[in-house]
Amino acid sequence: MMILITGGSGSGKSAYAEQRVLECGALNRIYIATMYPFDEESHKRIKRHRNMRAEKQFSTIECYTGLKTLTIPEHSCVLLECMSNLTANEMFQEAGAKEHTVEEILAGVKALKEQAEHLIIVTNEIFSDGIEYDRETRTYQEYLGQINRYLAREADQVTEVVYGIPLHWKQKEGQHHETAME
Repeated sequence: MMILITGGSGSGKSAYAEQRVLECGALNRIYIATMYPFDEESHKRIKRHRNMRAEKQFSTIECYTGLKTLTIPEHSCVLLECMSNLTANEMFQEAGAKEHTVEEILAGVKALKEQAEHLIIVTNEIFSDGIEYDRETRTYQEYLGQINRYLAREADQVTEVVYGIPLHWKQKEGQHHETAME
């Protein structure tokens, strides 16, 4: 099963995604962290997030680029967080895919989906602020938009989290989920 979770900054999407992983039961809990630690603030944020997950028994894999090369243990529930960071890394990191970012990330998601029993992907809603950006940022938005549209088509479930409330936009028949995060 593949679940796509989206929302704005501070929406509660990460907490909701972690809760969904816990609901997977006794599977291996794998957290794929994509945030590249580029300054002191990002190191603090990463440490805070690791501490939040520590009691939840996640194994963390840091993956900034090259998602398709990862090997996941059998019987795993994988949380990939987050697609917006991975897209930026593939575009701007030296080892990144540059203009092949979309293809590279989608190949990685396909590889993970084949390996994981459950794949939960977090992405960001960055498209509704109405601001006109420079060409490089518009390219980033275009790539992330293409990736998000593909993920939404392929996902069994698409949920947007707004103020900690999950809104289900797509759900396969027979699925029902109502967890709201505080």
